[in-house]
Amino acid sequence: MSNHSIDRGTVHNGNAFISRREMRANNSTGVLPSLGISSAERRATSGAFDFEQMVQSLHDLFEHDRQIASQPNATRCGICYLHFPLSELQYRDEGFYTCSGCSQALGHQDVPMLHKQQKL
Repeated sequence: MSNHSIDRGTVHNGNAFISRREMRANNSTGVLPSLGISSAERRATSGAFDFEQMVQSLHDLFEHDRQIASQPNATRCGICYLHFPLSELQYRDEGFYTCSGCSQALGHQDVPMLHKQQKL
């Protein structure tokens, strides 16, 4: 039988499992390790994601959306639901507008809509 280390434990006959009894036996104090995020996982994710930056980015996006929404001749994209000037939207045969980003992502794929937007 071979044992190979992996992120969460040891592989025994193909099973990524370590019993709590084995962990206690291998730990000189007898105290079980916490079941939370390991220190290696914490280090790997600590700098990879900036929550405050994400919140600020969303705040800026929604502030811009409110500014566009308050203008005449603006309506929502039927996919991302953000407001755009009508000149930047394309009306699709399925009955909704799409912004350039959503239009490119959809390509020629049909998307059935429950609620159709009125063509302006």
